[in-house]
Amino acid sequence: MKTKITLLIAMLFLGFSAINAQGQEEDMNTLSIFSEYAKAKNYDAAYGPWMELRKRNPKFNRAIFTYGERILDHKIEKSSGAEKVGFIKDLVKMWDERREHFASKTPEGEFLAKACQLQYDYKDELQMTDSQLYDCFDKAFKTDAETFKNPKSLYTYFKLMVNLYDDGKKPAEELFTKYDEVSEKIEAEVKHYTNLLNKYVPAEDTDEEPVLSKKDASRVKSYTSFLRAYDQISSGMDRDLGDRANCENLIPLYTRNYEENKNDGLWLQRAMNRLFNKECTDDPLFVKIVEQKNNLEPNASTAYYLGILKDKEGDSAAALTFYNQAVELETDNIDKAKILYRIASGFKKKGSYGQARTYYQKVLGANPSYGRAHLAIAQMYAASANNCGDTNFNKRAVYWLAAQEARKAGRVDPNLASAASQNVANYVAKAPTKSEIFAEANAGTTIKIGCWIGRSVTVPKL
Repeated sequence: MKTKITLLIAMLFLGFSAINAQGQEEDMNTLSIFSEYAKAKNYDAAYGPWMELRKRNPKFNRAIFTYGERILDHKIEKSSGAEKVGFIKDLVKMWDERREHFASKTPEGEFLAKACQLQYDYKDELQMTDSQLYDCFDKAFKTDAETFKNPKSLYTYFKLMVNLYDDGKKPAEELFTKYDEVSEKIEAEVKHYTNLLNKYVPAEDTDEEPVLSKKDASRVKSYTSFLRAYDQISSGMDRDLGDRANCENLIPLYTRNYEENKNDGLWLQRAMNRLFNKECTDDPLFVKIVEQKNNLEPNASTAYYLGILKDKEGDSAAALTFYNQAVELETDNIDKAKILYRIASGFKKKGSYGQARTYYQKVLGANPSYGRAHLAIAQMYAASANNCGDTNFNKRAVYWLAAQEARKAGRVDPNLASAASQNVANYVAKAPTKSEIFAEANAGTTIKIGCWIGRSVTVPKL
């Protein structure tokens, strides 16, 4: 009897194995069919077998979802009316299924935001309100802000908040808090891609173009593309916020909320940052918030803002002490470069070009891809051309030095390539011409430039 039972179990096991093997083979064949159609962009032909496998065995292979996205994108684009709405909803559903069956390969923040963005893009067809869409993005951001990083979706998220504020459905404080949260997320992503880009910036201050492999050039292109996108949405957010966050609105709001939040370091940090960015630093409230934050949690920002206050009082020496303290306190190189750039720009504005260049060079030491520092140095060289030469030719030779510096901006930051080229063309046009070089008979010689510049430049060869 025992032998018969054992034999029966063995036969059942072999039967199940055969059925399973047959099922696996069928699934593989179906996957092969629709993937070949999809690779050839014949999405209509791919749809049937793809849907068949998706329903039968969604856990079989992640390709069901990667190709499925392309297939449904095509269906959405080529359909209309109720059929289009059906495909849109099915794509949202498919991303839910992907999170269920391939959770480790489906970051929640990224895919929840993708679903929200899709619904936003087709909000008219879906008849969705701004409140519904905002709640969708808000859930994605609160669930997994780390992987919610798509620039377009971050901008849409904030834009919806602005719309709700304008419609009287969100208070000013929520609007400003959301601006801070999204801005901080953007800053984190900018730091990430800037650090990646800096690996490909030449270590030495050279005029030579870096030679990159095809793979590295592709990486640099990708990093700069993300940085450009984040810069664009930051500018868009500032435009959207506009006068809603001017001093006339901010001062009463922060005055009203100060007592309740004066021991909240994050609230104080965001408040003083926004007051500074909106140029509300003349109001006593700015001083009050900075001093309170410095007493509670002194950091690089408070030191920098105390420097600003000392500058306003006319105490330049004390201001510089605070500025240098801010640099020492800041441990993140990207943030350190921002502080150094502000200090340098302050000196530049005062006409203290030598000190300004020193700090711009420190900017580049902290963040080599901060091309704006090169452009600023070039501008100071050009502005000093009349004062830094003993002859008309030598004075105008300063423009070659300015052009040389401006070229570096485009080299370290491809997003500045266009601005750098325009600056270079402007400076070269003001430098001595070929006929003047011929008349001076000094092609290829070196000219020493005096005054604060203290550099040399080589006259171009004819």
